[in-house]
Amino acid sequence: MVSDTDLFKDIRPYRDDEVAGAIQRLIHDDEFVGAIAKYRFSTLSGIGGPVIKALIRLYLSWRWRKLKSVRHIQLEVASYMEKMIARTTSGVTYSGLEHIDPSQGYVFISNHRDIAMDPAFVNWGLHSHGLDTVRIAIGDNLLRKPCAAELMKLNKSFVVKRSVKGPREMMKAFSELSAYVRHSIDEQQSVWIAQKEGRAKDGFDKTDPAILKMFYMEGKREKIPFSDYIKTLNLVPVSISYEYDPGDQAKARELYAKAEQGAYEKREFEDVESIVQGIVGQKGRVHVAFGQPVQGDFETADQLAEAIDKQIYANYHLFPSNLAAAGDTTAAQQSADNGKALQLFEQHMAQIPAELKALVLAMYAQPVFNKNKVL
Repeated sequence: MVSDTDLFKDIRPYRDDEVAGAIQRLIHDDEFVGAIAKYRFSTLSGIGGPVIKALIRLYLSWRWRKLKSVRHIQLEVASYMEKMIARTTSGVTYSGLEHIDPSQGYVFISNHRDIAMDPAFVNWGLHSHGLDTVRIAIGDNLLRKPCAAELMKLNKSFVVKRSVKGPREMMKAFSELSAYVRHSIDEQQSVWIAQKEGRAKDGFDKTDPAILKMFYMEGKREKIPFSDYIKTLNLVPVSISYEYDPGDQAKARELYAKAEQGAYEKREFEDVESIVQGIVGQKGRVHVAFGQPVQGDFETADQLAEAIDKQIYANYHLFPSNLAAAGDTTAAQQSADNGKALQLFEQHMAQIPAELKALVLAMYAQPVFNKNKVL
């Protein structure tokens, strides 16, 4: 059993004694400060750029002067989350948190719609119910900018090395990741990971068995049968439902390009743009459903993936936007507040370019079809 956290130094989140140094690096990162200047003071940043940046550095030094631990960072993030929820949602609700034992660590495996907001909403639910937040699995493709790596590792994120090439390097990286997940559970620290690499751009949530095989690599090394080892991870499926997806057009555009041209090439740092859009975009209502810890004897990763999917589909909260997109306007009207929600969805769809409408509708409709399959 691995116990020394420094064995995971290149992938683990920052510890308390590393917080102050990371904050100083952020404050002196010109690109990071420049991004804040552009976002908050777009009309002034071009004229008085150096002055604006100097003032931002002074403000950050003052604002973050008391942040000395990971716990302090989490409370700072919570204050931003509260403001973001007020500005960009019509409310966030939760179910299933009564199944979570605060004395245990869990692997929360969720559907994946938004790069940053999915784990953020899971964390908000845990935090607001007096439970500890999770360690977040994040792909190294999102950490190309040094400031992004600093921010993520300060906020309890650990690195999934997706960019490694070659079978030997991949095996080493995934073995390390599997051992780190095991190590986290042994420390009673919960982990969040998406059910597959990349967001479900077509609205079809499906667990990739490869993720579950990765979990088992440490169990295999310890010569523990798959079924027995999986039980020790306390796997909890999580369904995250957005009434409106701020990235629906961008996702549909990618799907459209693939269908029409056979391929889609991402712009540099397009993922970062998606993160910003997910944070600032309007989401309507959001619901996060924590499922039951997965029980049963699963001999294969495929069987386990199917059990996880069933919970994610069954617990997915359907909004009028989903029901209307699936053609069930009667149910959409019944669940809407005086028809307002349905009217808002129609207004939303009116803004979607004609060539993307069918793809966006299918995106919102798919959870209805998935849920109907398992109920």
